Amino acid sequence: MRKLCPNLERDDALDTVLEVPIPEEMFSGGGGGGGSRGSRFGCTAWMRSHAAERSGAGEPCSMSRGELQLMLGVIGAPLIPLPVYHAEQSPCSVLCEQLKADPIESSSAKYIVQQYIAASGGEWALNKVKSMYAMGKVRMTAAELNSSDADGHGGGITGNGHRGGKKGSKGSGGEIGGFVLWQKKPELWCLELVVSGCKISAGSDGKVAWRQTPWHQSHASRGPPRPLRRSLQGLDPQLTASLFADSVCIGERSIDGEDCFVLKVEAEASSLRARNSSSVEIIRHTVWGYFSQRTGLLVQLEDSHLLQIRSSGGVGGSVFWETTMESRLGDYRAVDGVNIAHAGRTAVSLVRFGDCQDGNTRTRMEETWNIEEVDFNIWGLSMDCFLPPSDLREGKESQDVAIGVKADARPPPIRIPAVTVRVGPSQVAAVNMDDSDSLIARS
Repeated sequence: MRKLCPNLERDDALDTVLEVPIPEEMFSGGGGGGGSRGSRFGCTAWMRSHAAERSGAGEPCSMSRGELQLMLGVIGAPLIPLPVYHAEQSPCSVLCEQLKADPIESSSAKYIVQQYIAASGGEWALNKVKSMYAMGKVRMTAAELNSSDADGHGGGITGNGHRGGKKGSKGSGGEIGGFVLWQKKPELWCLELVVSGCKISAGSDGKVAWRQTPWHQSHASRGPPRPLRRSLQGLDPQLTASLFADSVCIGERSIDGEDCFVLKVEAEASSLRARNSSSVEIIRHTVWGYFSQRTGLLVQLEDSHLLQIRSSGGVGGSVFWETTMESRLGDYRAVDGVNIAHAGRTAVSLVRFGDCQDGNTRTRMEETWNIEEVDFNIWGLSMDCFLPPSDLREGKESQDVAIGVKADARPPPIRIPAVTVRVGPSQVAAVNMDDSDSLIARS
């Protein structure tokens, strides 16, 4: 990973310090063009912070703008379904107190979580971690399937009429990028991700979770702030233990030949209602954790999210979006006594069904990631590092003033496209599963 970029204007000038490290592949001219000219062009594209500046000619991204936005909107910075807070007591002590009082499914889950804490480094090592920094690289690919099965199964890969294939850079098997994650508490975090010249930022200051993209203004997620799903992918064992502390054990399953216990967590109805709007309803959001019976570590993380969008004006039926994310974790290494997963793969299936003129559609995406650097207890990591963007703060202050002057003031209506409009998988510009109001369709 490169942290410095040569000055693109003057050869005798100092190097530029990059906000987000860039993979070496972008400097080697692997995306085509070759030589210093190709490398220089790659650096320029990576340093662009707004997708609107991309001309589309000769850019190192073989995807369309809409396809790249769809991938980043779904895989880039998803949140977990419910807020998680570290208890004043240690998770291990809480588990030991409740083992005898709970039903067998709950007590078994608590015992499995206790074994996971021990396998991750122990309660003493986890409690020493007050903040975290992680830097890594990602590679994203998308395979589009479009089917109009009449039986409503969403169009499997063997169904008739499907089309599509992997989308990504030629010869590289996907769009590559890098990310930096800063975290102080489960509710205090900041992520910056750059893929093929597009940069997205997301974070939480403990009061509001927000996201900023080149194609969408800064906006806050509905409901209470929630931790980043990427932190659960082997980076924060204490957060994982807190999430599954109230889970239930639903059985066993073999993952790549590894026998695992399966723990399940359902988002509470109150948490889902807080994220609903007049046109969008979140029906369910479930998380499953697969913990190895041999090592006690988290092997796979899976969550499923079902969203209903009602037609405007009550005309027509509803459209349902179901997103399933499955993350395999591996390459565990000890960092300051804490076992951290340094590699993994996330597969996403995005299905649209319901009252759709063009039938049910399915889009598959995949992300492979590697952690290059991890460090704990970062000095100087203050609250200022997690503040939301200035336009989001100014908008909130202006709205508060308007409400104070006029009590019956109403925010502008959220624009949700009618379900009768034809929307294909490649036409969806952004599906932010953690802020359903940002569902945008483009013809």
